[in-house]
Amino acid sequence: MRILAIDTALGACSACVLEAGEAEPLAREQLAMDRGHAEALMPLIERVMDAVEGGFSSLDRVAVTVGPGSYTGLRVGVSAARAIAFAAGIPAVGVTTVASSAAPLIGRESGRVIAAALDAKHGQVWFQALSAEGKPLVSLRQVSYRDAARAIGAGPVSLVGSSALAVANEAWAIGLDAVVVDNAKAPDIAWVARLGMIADPDAAPPRPLYLKAPETTPQDKARLPRR
Repeated sequence: MRILAIDTALGACSACVLEAGEAEPLAREQLAMDRGHAEALMPLIERVMDAVEGGFSSLDRVAVTVGPGSYTGLRVGVSAARAIAFAAGIPAVGVTTVASSAAPLIGRESGRVIAAALDAKHGQVWFQALSAEGKPLVSLRQVSYRDAARAIGAGPVSLVGSSALAVANEAWAIGLDAVVVDNAKAPDIAWVARLGMIADPDAAPPRPLYLKAPETTPQDKARLPRR
């Protein structure tokens, strides 16, 4: 299987192509950015695909991060993944940002809780905790730093994600053994691809995952009354 992975959910615009059985992507590119994903994504994907023999016609699947993340960023990535999959006649799958952030630690942190804490702004995090073997311990949720730390239980815990240090500070305050392994603003795109390879297309649709309603609302002030 050859898969194209796309991520525009958080603080980067990324894509890679991974071949089954290979340790590293055939091609990859990641640009750190908080805004501008819509303008950057398609040229980035074209550069990545130009570096792969066979181009788009060689793909068997597309994977995309579906959230939690930026409302606009998610829609940019999901729309691109769906369009590419439709044009190529291949399945598209969704991968969560917390799963792809935590995945590098699965099987590495024996005896420790693995927790992903991603910045949701305003003192909130998108949070999920797993066992060392990857079994869910705390379901995906949006909570405060303190509530995330308290949800961990007795620990010890290894934290990843852009708000890992903020949650670790709360964990230390209540006496937990907490270690910040990585505080990257976005997941490693290669792990998005690896999770996309094993995802079931019927159970992991490329659909945005929102844990709260968007903060923008329609502009109604100038709307004329219906007659």
